[in-house]
Amino acid sequence: MDVEPPLGLRETKKQETRQLISDHATRLFQQQGFEATTIAEIAAAARVAKKTVTNYFARKEDLALDHHGEFVASLARAVDAREPGESALAALRRAFVAALRERDPVAGFAGPVFARMIADSPTLTARLRELHDQRERALAEALAVATGASADDIVPRAAAAQLAAAQRLLFVRIQELTLAGHRDARIAKTLDVEAGRVFDQLEPALGRYAVR
Repeated sequence: MDVEPPLGLRETKKQETRQLISDHATRLFQQQGFEATTIAEIAAAARVAKKTVTNYFARKEDLALDHHGEFVASLARAVDAREPGESALAALRRAFVAALRERDPVAGFAGPVFARMIADSPTLTARLRELHDQRERALAEALAVATGASADDIVPRAAAAQLAAAQRLLFVRIQELTLAGHRDARIAKTLDVEAGRVFDQLEPALGRYAVR
């Protein structure tokens, strides 16, 4: 098994600073609302310069949606990690079941306060739509590679559109149940059943697509 080398002191310090800024930003967003909170207030709370905040986070939205990189890559990574004989659909189903078990924020588990913050912010809602679109494009690229499709082949894009739409629906469903006051354990139990139905609907069309 490959073991990643330990981070150097400089890199560790950078990660600590980034996390510190993110933590203070999240606290202020939840207390004051995303739209009402300024970068200057976040910098003051974290005791860093305003430029330091923008160096680590190019967009204010990225302070709230701190897992955006992982989110965008998640579906493509699931396809890349499919097992021998496993289709893209089966790999994505398996990954979603694991995300339910782990209450993964990338799947939509963010807690009621955070979910409300996003729902109440037009800026964050719009940014989340952009991230879903980016995730679909990344999935399409992964499917094209997995199937050896040409750059102008529409089939990987069509498959990605269906698969990503299902994942988007499940993400939204988790958010809906969170805002309705359901606890994570109950949400996971509900989604385990509902996700099965969603993936089953895709099975006739995509059950044998992109099999490794």
